[in-house]
Amino acid sequence: MQDFRLAELARMIEAWPGLVSSPAEDLVADSLVLLDHLGAARRLVDVGSGGGLPGLALKVARPDLAVTLVEADQDKAAFLVQAAAKLELEAEVVARRAEDAAHDERYRERFDVAVARALAPMRTLVELCLPFVKVGGRLLAQKTHDEEAGHAIEVLGGRLDSVIPAPSQARSRGVVVVVRKVAPTPVAYPRRPGVPSRRPL
Repeated sequence: MQDFRLAELARMIEAWPGLVSSPAEDLVADSLVLLDHLGAARRLVDVGSGGGLPGLALKVARPDLAVTLVEADQDKAAFLVQAAAKLELEAEVVARRAEDAAHDERYRERFDVAVARALAPMRTLVELCLPFVKVGGRLLAQKTHDEEAGHAIEVLGGRLDSVIPAPSQARSRGVVVVVRKVAPTPVAYPRRPGVPSRRPL
């Protein structure tokens, strides 16, 4: 890893109990496959950030990005605050569930791009992520395969743009699912905490 901060991020993730089950260095490298898809984005939200992947890794690689990390687990959110401070990265940590944060006017439809890695099945993921994305922006979902989510994407104001092969050491069959935001998300979405996972669109 070229930037010493990427190696340090991997070391910090490995040292914090319960963050990852795979080698952190591979997961950091896997996060960086999104770099080719960010384009001219300036504001990025990482939904379900966990150990800061992909959000913190992308911030190291693209210092110009304004990064917001949404993570409901308080222990993981504490890690994100500590990691950002130690790596001297400016990143906002929102220790709230995505279902709540996405209804906050400070975050709703404010971002050029939302990213998510290992968050949820695609139908749930789009409900948790697309409300953060402004019209004209994109959702980049890191998955191991394409998943049918056409109805959910349409309901939430999105349109499937492409599914791009993006293999890495961590995921030999990885893909990036690109969803473009073409219309505002209806105010009813996302639904109450827990509902998107229990009753996917």
